[in-house]
Amino acid sequence: MLEYTDKIRALSSQLLKEEKVDMVIGFRKGRRPMSNEPYMAKHPDEVKNLVWDSNCGINLTTYLTDRKEKIAVVAKGCDSRNITTHIIENKIKRDQLVILGVPCTGMIDRRKINNIVDFEINDVVEQGDTIVVKGETTETSFVKERALQKNCLVCTHRNPVLYDELIAPKVPELTDVDRYEDVRRVETMSINDKWHHFEALLSNCIRCYACRNACPLCYCPTCFVDESRPQWVGKGDDPVDTKTFHFLRAYHCAGRCTDCGSCERACPMGINMREFTTKLEKDCQELFGWQAGLSLEERPPLDSFNSKDPDAFVK
Repeated sequence: MLEYTDKIRALSSQLLKEEKVDMVIGFRKGRRPMSNEPYMAKHPDEVKNLVWDSNCGINLTTYLTDRKEKIAVVAKGCDSRNITTHIIENKIKRDQLVILGVPCTGMIDRRKINNIVDFEINDVVEQGDTIVVKGETTETSFVKERALQKNCLVCTHRNPVLYDELIAPKVPELTDVDRYEDVRRVETMSINDKWHHFEALLSNCIRCYACRNACPLCYCPTCFVDESRPQWVGKGDDPVDTKTFHFLRAYHCAGRCTDCGSCERACPMGINMREFTTKLEKDCQELFGWQAGLSLEERPPLDSFNSKDPDAFVK
């Protein structure tokens, strides 16, 4: 990924020197392995801090909401689709942005790597399709696919759909993956089995709201869980309140989620909450032929009316 980093730095430096943007939003090296951090470069001298590798899983669209500056932003496939949604929903204007598109072959899951190795990790290096994990006195390597985030394993939009500059040639898209295998497994369960399944799925939730805070779609000025008049969700650890939060948040993302995986990546308990959003993604595709963030010309199906929309659910 060194060539990606060099191109991002060169373009960022040029944009800042020519005063075409006020800042570049990208990533810098994290203080711990596998923890690259969002970074805003506002001066050409600062672009040397920008990096790109498979630890750049955070969705940078979160940092664009309601900004007024002229911004260059580094965006992989799912990020670019969320930027499209942000533009459609009037959270930022297209002419404010210079999108540096990055073809992506997947982000690595630090939890998977921590489970693979049995030593303290000092560094993780990417060499093509190989991940090298280094400790104090030892190192090991394995194919990158073993360590990919679950959403990346089934991603069918690895290339940016909206960009001004493309950092590298486009990568082949995945065409032989089943995006909804987990969803169909749950769909075949009985009502009681589904209830027990989701009870178990959410049993470890500590209601820290990291998933909400990391999601580029959660930009309401006041979240429904923070409302007090009326109060929709209690502040304690009642399992009903926990389910209410996750189910309602998922429905707020219906027709908008790009499956960027930010929610699961941020969750300290490792909860597979993508089961909710991918179910709604599947329904939107089957009912409306809709995938989020692919076009600036079409509004999401739950944001518009069409007399030919399916209405079997009201019968």
